[in-house]
Amino acid sequence: MKQKTLFVGALVLLFIVFAIATLIQTAVPEGGEARPVTAHPEALVRMHSPTLGRPDAKVTIVEFIDPACGTCAALYPAVKDLLAQHPDQVRLVLRYAPFHPGVDQVIALIEAARRQDRLWPALEALLATQERWTPNHRPNVEQARQVLAGIGLDMTRLAADAADPAIAALIAQEAADIRLLGVEKTPEFFVNGRPLPSFGLQQLATLVGEELARR
Repeated sequence: MKQKTLFVGALVLLFIVFAIATLIQTAVPEGGEARPVTAHPEALVRMHSPTLGRPDAKVTIVEFIDPACGTCAALYPAVKDLLAQHPDQVRLVLRYAPFHPGVDQVIALIEAARRQDRLWPALEALLATQERWTPNHRPNVEQARQVLAGIGLDMTRLAADAADPAIAALIAQEAADIRLLGVEKTPEFFVNGRPLPSFGLQQLATLVGEELARR
């Protein structure tokens, strides 16, 4: 009876060791450390999220951006350069973070420009002229309209589309997602679901490199 008890105990211990080993192997990818991901992956990318790059790219950078954010404007060209360094391997997903009061109306203009297939030119024009339409860091919607008038948009249609409740609902979803994910500043980046350990372009490039190496 004693031998049988010892045998059963040994089996239980062996099972526990095996289970722990399996969990460790699952939690730590081959050749790397544990891969932290956001607690709400469904909130990172939405069906409406604008993207640059191949949909089957190995690495997805999700950037939360406020069009009136000076740091966003300063870093945007570097983010585009990072994509250019890894063609077909890295894609960018754009998310809006309407932190500045009134910037939601500017985001509505960008989304309205999207209906004319001009979202990225609209965003880039606004970022490049940010000082013109954000005096004292406060978005001026009429000045933003004047900027967009210079990129060949149908401005009557733009105004009508910007007032569409569907665009307001999209912006409301963006605001809800930034609260869910705990995004408190812009730009904020996630790379394949992993947040940056600390803010910086080098940290972003390092995280992209790690994800490319894993795949």
